[in-house]
Amino acid sequence: MRVGVGLPTSTPGATPELLVEWARTAERLGFTSLGVVDRVVYDCWEPMLALASAAAVTGHARLVTMILIGPLRETAVLAQQAATVAALSRGRLVLGLGIGARHDDYQASGVDPSHRGRDLSAQLAQLRMGDETLSLLVGGAGGPAFMRSARYADGYVHGGGPPRAFAGAAARARAAWCDAGRPGAPQLWGQGYFALGDAERGAAYLRSYYEFTGPFAEKVAAANLVTPQAVKDFVRGYEEEGCDELVLFPTVSELAQLERLAEALA
Repeated sequence: MRVGVGLPTSTPGATPELLVEWARTAERLGFTSLGVVDRVVYDCWEPMLALASAAAVTGHARLVTMILIGPLRETAVLAQQAATVAALSRGRLVLGLGIGARHDDYQASGVDPSHRGRDLSAQLAQLRMGDETLSLLVGGAGGPAFMRSARYADGYVHGGGPPRAFAGAAARARAAWCDAGRPGAPQLWGQGYFALGDAERGAAYLRSYYEFTGPFAEKVAAANLVTPQAVKDFVRGYEEEGCDELVLFPTVSELAQLERLAEALA
């Protein structure tokens, strides 16, 4: 299993200088991918622009959106953005798409969320027809997400949680793949959060980011990986469940977090 790391694009205190140095350092330390999240009604950097910046200072790590809220973007413009990032990175872009979980992101973008699933399916079909070389992932927890992943994409990206939650989603992704008559197996991506040595700040960020979920935000904060042993156990669990690439997202905007994570994984 490969292990990547998220870029600090939504955590408090992120700066352009930190983003660039984070990308460079993550690749030097051996992390195999750099991930970004996507929100509109939150202090979050635009994901494709952030990946373009990372592409300019790295040469090997894959650049992945986990996930981009597809229906918020006009497909032709998204295709042009993806082609640009793919060119800048010499083919390292992995475009993960989903419908997102917040209606206020749709309201702020002037997009009707009532047909977002249908819109995403049409968007995926157009992207696949337009560029068969583009690496596509689909995220989401419902049955339609697994169907879209099998029909249009190269794999499935899980939204986070313990290894057993990933295992259940992975089984559904594999079953949908077989039902669609696809050869081989889907790429399976997972994700988690970490704040090594700074549990309180990390938890505060996660409570803020997931405030819209109500009490569930406290469960997300409690699952933040705050010790080396927690990181080791989490990574081992995902590997045992067949994850192909696990991306760990920082909840604190400090470069030292990367060094601590690399040491925990050594």
